Amino acid sequence: MKTLKTFFLLSGLLLCLFFPQDSKAQNLVPMRGIVLSVEDLETVNWPKLAAENHINTIGTHITPSQVLTFIQSQKGKRFLNECHRYNIDVEHQLHALHDLLPRDLFEKDSTLFRMDENGRRVADFNCCANSEKALNIIAEKAAYYAKLLPATNHRYYFWLDDNKPICHCPECSKYSASEQALLIENRIIKELCKYDSKAQLAHLAYFATIKAPQKVKPEPGIFLEFAPYERVLSEPLSNLNAIGRDNKTHKELLNDLRDNLKVFPAETAVVLEYWLDVSLASKYKKPAVQIPWKSNVFKSDIKTYSQLGLKNITTFGVYMDKDYFERYPNTAYLKEYGQFMSSYDKRRK
Repeated sequence: MKTLKTFFLLSGLLLCLFFPQDSKAQNLVPMRGIVLSVEDLETVNWPKLAAENHINTIGTHITPSQVLTFIQSQKGKRFLNECHRYNIDVEHQLHALHDLLPRDLFEKDSTLFRMDENGRRVADFNCCANSEKALNIIAEKAAYYAKLLPATNHRYYFWLDDNKPICHCPECSKYSASEQALLIENRIIKELCKYDSKAQLAHLAYFATIKAPQKVKPEPGIFLEFAPYERVLSEPLSNLNAIGRDNKTHKELLNDLRDNLKVFPAETAVVLEYWLDVSLASKYKKPAVQIPWKSNVFKSDIKTYSQLGLKNITTFGVYMDKDYFERYPNTAYLKEYGQFMSSYDKRRK
C-alpha cells in the first residue's frame, strides 16, 4: 500500500513538472482537439502532426485499461513526451463502465447491476444508478484510473455504456437515461476532486442521454459533452430539416443542445463531432476509406456552435493510423480543420 501511495505521489509530481499548472491546462485556450485510438497513436507521431495543424488537444481512446497499457509502454511514454514538447494537452475519452464496475462482481452482489424490464438483475450493460455500493466502486475505480491517466487540462471522460439499456429497478425507473448517468457522474466527480482539485467530468449527451436531465442537477465540475451522432454529416447543422439516424432532424438535435445548455454552462461545454471520424465513414471496418471531408459543413457547424457560446471542440479521428496515411497521404483537411478553428478563436476574443 505504501509503495502504491508513493507511486501516485511521484506521478502527480511528474505531471506538475511536465505540464505546469499555469499553462493552458487551465482551459484558458479553447480546445481544438482530435480523439484517436491507441493503434493510431502507436503508429503515427500524432503530437507533431497535431502541432503542425493547429490542433492543441489529443484525446486517447477506447477503454481505461487499454489506454493505461499504452501510456505505460515505451510508445506511450514517448507520446506524452512529444505532447509536452509540442504543448499539446492530453485527455482520455473513454468507454469506461465495464472497467469501473467489473462484470464478475455480479456473482457476489447482483444488486450492483441494472434490473431489466422483466425485473431481473443482469450484468450486460451499465449498473444500478441507485446502488450506493455500485457508485462507490465506480467512483473509486475512476479515481484510480484518473491518477494513472491524468488529464493535463483537468477534463476527465468516463463514459457509461452509451446507447445501451439502463436500470429499471423501482428507484432507477423514476429517472431518464441522462438522469441516471448524472447520478453516477455526480458521485465520480466528488471522488476525482479528492485527487485533482480542478477536476472536471464529462456528461456525455449522446443517443439516449441527449435529452437534458431535469430531476437531477449536476455537481460543480460536471460539464456537458455534446456528441450529435445522429446528425447528417453531409449537411450542416444549420440545415434544420436534414434527417439523420433514427429519423432525428438537425432541428431536434439543436433543440436538445439548447435544453442541455440550460442545465450545463456553455463556457465549459465540449462538442464531440464526427467530421474526421474515419472509423464511422468506414463503418467500423478496415481497410479504412478516405474521410469524406466537407469543408463547408465543418465551417458552418463551427459558426453554429459559436453562436451558442461553445468554444471547446473536438472530433473523432479514429482509424487515422500509419496504414491510413500511407494509403491517403494528403492531410490538407487537417490543416483546414485546425487553422479555421484557430482563426475563429482569435476573432472571438
